[in-house]
Amino acid sequence: MNKLTHFFATTIIATSALSVSALVNAEEMTNRDKAVAVISSIETGDQSAISFINPEKYIQHNLAVGDGLAGFGEVLKQLPEGSAKANVIRTIQDGDYVALHTEYNFFGPKAGFDIFRFEDGLIVEHWDNLQEVAKPNPSGRTQFDGTTEITDIDKTDANKTLVSDFVQTILIKGDMTKISHFIGDKDSDYIQHNTAVADGLSGLSAALKSLAEAEMPMVYATNHLIIGEGNFVLSVSEGTFMNQHVAFYDLFRVDNGKIVEHWDTIEVIPPKSEWKNDNGKFGFE
Repeated sequence: MNKLTHFFATTIIATSALSVSALVNAEEMTNRDKAVAVISSIETGDQSAISFINPEKYIQHNLAVGDGLAGFGEVLKQLPEGSAKANVIRTIQDGDYVALHTEYNFFGPKAGFDIFRFEDGLIVEHWDNLQEVAKPNPSGRTQFDGTTEITDIDKTDANKTLVSDFVQTILIKGDMTKISHFIGDKDSDYIQHNTAVADGLSGLSAALKSLAEAEMPMVYATNHLIIGEGNFVLSVSEGTFMNQHVAFYDLFRVDNGKIVEHWDTIEVIPPKSEWKNDNGKFGFE
């Protein structure tokens, strides 16, 4: 049993208060720092990371995990010792939300997005979306490579509006006549990290056409959340892919008023009879 698993197994249910030293440490860190520490602790076993979660209010939206800290602890106990890895690559901090883009080995190699909601400096809610790691896509890109630097903080609101309009106009309504408002015409204008799609509008169009011809169109039905920081904007949507009910997490990089890069994960939403909590996959405020 690794250190973090032992810590959860022996103390998590009984924990109802945080130590003074933990509170002091928490006050010196940003919410971004705390979120990264929690995810990194899955690999490192850093027991102090638990102090960044409010044990009385922690709401879990991963439907394969029981609610609260006890549910998280049960999952960790099932991990083969030494198998877990969590390399946080990109972060977004937007108000009370922090989103992380992470390369995982969590019951196998996975690409994941985690979203944490904070109250009074502590994590009170968690959402995620995981997808198995695949080989490089037709343009030779992986689910993780590409730009990581946050820039254009002063353009955060404008970039969030752009992505929100893109999701509603292109992904939900399917009005492809307006695609040039959001993405440049040259293949080099749009860098794609989706596992099955090549760069540029030509790659996107070919992929969507192939799905439609196979009678398995990608359908975005509802957008639940748009958060962003500078040039990075994360969209959380619900819809259908490969004739299955799914959650779409799409991370976009924006430059000079255009979407120039895209990463994503698509996760199947299980039937309610299989849920281990009653909080739902979405439920953002």
